Amino acid sequence: MNRKDLRKRTRARESSNAIERLYITMRHLLNRGFYKPFGVSGNTLKQGLLTLRPEIYGDIATEKTELKGLKYVMDRLPQGIEECRVIYMIDDEGYRQSQFKPIIPPKRRRHCYRIDIDQMNVELTRGRSDVYDILTHLTFLFIESHKIREKAVVNSEGTPGREWKALEETVLNQKKLNQTQTEKIIAYLSVLLGRTFEETQKAYYDFAQEKNPQRFFQLIYWLGKLAIDEAFLGKKREVKFSPRLRERLGHHIYGEIWATKIKRFLQENNLLQRPIHIISANMHSIMNVLFAQNALQTDLDKMDIYVELSKEKNKKWREKVEKTARKNGMTYIKDESGANIDVQIFDTAKIKKDALSLSISENGLNEKPVLIVMDYAFGEQAFEVMDELLKPYEENDKKEHLNVQSISIMGKAGILTGSKGDIMIPNVHMFEGTADNYPFENELKVTDFQDKELKVFEGTMVTVLGTSLQNKDILAFFKNSTWKAIGLEMEGAHYQKAIQSASKIRGNISPDVKVRYAYYASDNPLETGSTLASGPLGTKGVKPTYMISQKILEQIFN
Repeated sequence: MNRKDLRKRTRARESSNAIERLYITMRHLLNRGFYKPFGVSGNTLKQGLLTLRPEIYGDIATEKTELKGLKYVMDRLPQGIEECRVIYMIDDEGYRQSQFKPIIPPKRRRHCYRIDIDQMNVELTRGRSDVYDILTHLTFLFIESHKIREKAVVNSEGTPGREWKALEETVLNQKKLNQTQTEKIIAYLSVLLGRTFEETQKAYYDFAQEKNPQRFFQLIYWLGKLAIDEAFLGKKREVKFSPRLRERLGHHIYGEIWATKIKRFLQENNLLQRPIHIISANMHSIMNVLFAQNALQTDLDKMDIYVELSKEKNKKWREKVEKTARKNGMTYIKDESGANIDVQIFDTAKIKKDALSLSISENGLNEKPVLIVMDYAFGEQAFEVMDELLKPYEENDKKEHLNVQSISIMGKAGILTGSKGDIMIPNVHMFEGTADNYPFENELKVTDFQDKELKVFEGTMVTVLGTSLQNKDILAFFKNSTWKAIGLEMEGAHYQKAIQSASKIRGNISPDVKVRYAYYASDNPLETGSTLASGPLGTKGVKPTYMISQKILEQIFN
């Protein structure tokens, strides 16, 4: 082994150890019930993240403020959290029935509540992965806030510099600015952030909201303000965990409520003994493949229809497809359990053949399969919900097993061997940081997807503890070692653990149940500029999403 390879291997080990320390620390803090971000425990998280230097957080380990990572994080945290000195993690504890207005982040399904000027309550009901996710993002935020503080003050007494004074006056006085004045503050910000004027200006427009164009100014001010108050006035920030959250975490409470509601619906509609096919996907692709083309009666070809349906402006088209689906046996079950996983149930016995847009064999509907389409789970939550769903339905001391024929998982993942939009077909799920490996026979094959524009890869998928903790060294090791990993995601091993437990150990479902896994690439964390922080996939994800959805349905029916 040459020196370059040895350095890579050493760096991969250091990174792996850093992830392990981070998760041990997070579990300790959760059990303890609180921590101060810049106390001893908080510093352990900070040092772990700085050692790891995840790709998604870019320049976290430099003196420059990481702007793309900041945008990624703030899309997953409630607006206003940067102003709060106390962040209180809670279970579902009744706030939904209160007068507090819920704040829901754009890219995370979690309810948050601004209690007062200093406190934000964050509801976590999706398991430990939810806790790890938000603690990682908060740690990043705290690190960046102190970078801003270091440039905002000019001496050890905390005297603010002229750039900080100009920013503070703008934010606190809520001054309306013309273009020249805006650019002047952006120029001051570029000094505070250690970034070029061009980079700072782009961030300003990235964060701008229709009703609040100066959102970026406010965000940077409050991040720096709380860090200054912490360093010079002793106003320490705190992260706390409610007793109820600590008691209930990991006990499948929400998963059980969620699964029972679905099975009760099946039982009440005499569907439990019909052939059942479970699909983990989004809430539009399966419905659109089944009904969109015939519902819309347009000259566009199928893929163009799917692209149009993904555009915000075509709300009426989406409503028309959903109306057709409801008339043909689809029932939408909105989640109210706290699991945040909505469900569509398709009773194919009620589908009129002239409504079906999918080409299937003459016998395709004869068995009258039932499709349960469940929205995406989050990390370890995948085991909880699948484990509960596959258990028999119990009522009046009677158990009734579900007639599950197949389970299909369609999702997006990071790719290590290709580009955004490519497709990955796993045959093994390897759970990072453990000895848990799940080989399986995947009904989907590379040969099922023939397209000139997209590449298809088959091999090992790594189920990671959190996408925001990955770095190039670890991922390159998974790719180049004998694991020959093709990609990474957060749920696969958890799903397969539940499926194998239900089919091969507990006997809840048939051992012959078919499984299908396919992912389309949302990012490539090994390529600079292609990480999740570099922006959304856009319409590039439409084609692989629908290719996978169509193939799953073809196999179910044919």
